[in-house]
Amino acid sequence: MGYPIDDGYRMPPEWAPHARCWMAWPCAEETFPDLARARAAYAAVARAIARFEPVAMIANPEDVAGAKKLCGDAVELVALAIDDSWSRDTGPSYLVDGRGGLGAVDWPFNNYGELDPHYDNDKLLARRILERSGGRRFEAPIILEGGAIHTDGQGTLLTTENVVLNPNRNPGLTKADANEIFRVYLGAEQVIWLDEALEVDSTDGHVDNLACFVRPGVVAALVAEDPADPQYAPLRKNLQRLERAKDAGGRSLEIIEIGQPDPREFRGERVPASYINFYIANGGVVLPVFDDPADAPAIATLERAFPDRVVVPVPGGDIARSGGCIHCITQQEPRP
Repeated sequence: MGYPIDDGYRMPPEWAPHARCWMAWPCAEETFPDLARARAAYAAVARAIARFEPVAMIANPEDVAGAKKLCGDAVELVALAIDDSWSRDTGPSYLVDGRGGLGAVDWPFNNYGELDPHYDNDKLLARRILERSGGRRFEAPIILEGGAIHTDGQGTLLTTENVVLNPNRNPGLTKADANEIFRVYLGAEQVIWLDEALEVDSTDGHVDNLACFVRPGVVAALVAEDPADPQYAPLRKNLQRLERAKDAGGRSLEIIEIGQPDPREFRGERVPASYINFYIANGGVVLPVFDDPADAPAIATLERAFPDRVVVPVPGGDIARSGGCIHCITQQEPRP
């Protein structure tokens, strides 16, 4: 089948023009303890994104009518069998070749390190989406989820050791091995490795809760301001790694610090709430907010970071308490 890099494919940055956004309708009661609230939250995200670009919402056939009612006519419904609703992680990681060609990496999925996940539909989701969007499919040799990686589109990749190198996904994988896989499948010439997760994170520490590029050479990073907060030291370690890092062009990074919301719990565990978990749309940024004093500073910071886009705040609490947020439930399909 060959490697994507051999045919000129690279993973574009998320701010590059999109053809559409893919989402997957909430369906698993074990994931979403209040399914009705989760569906309302997903619909609000879909409608916000649809202001800027087409949205395709995948839903189990029996859920299509209800999803259409909540999402409205601006959102296309696609009937496909799914097990859960995190399209960032189970959908394709798209690539472009710079000549109008579309491709994608299909990462094998094991439900975030579970040894017997029984997520047969989600394992096939990337392939099924590609059958509809078109594009050359490249099956990756390591287990991974799309929320574990973020690129500047110029050869620099952000990721975390505690996901990529975790024995529950890739036993025996070395950092050197992973660097080479990221090079040949994504076009990453420089990988910046973080290694600390939020206090409670069912993904083991996806980077899309921790840090992301907002443009080449500039990274937004989540920070905690209270030294007594259990997340203060881990987030500080990640920040220090970013401060020491160089991108593929040899530049030091400009870092935009974004303070986290106040700690909140659901069913006795801390909710992994993060303002980093936003979606960059064509002309917009759809940002989770949490009815928290830190909401306004986060909005203002991202308005400065994206002066050419409209920042649209959308309540994120009902999604975050199930383990992710807006970036986790979206997957952009680039315009080749």
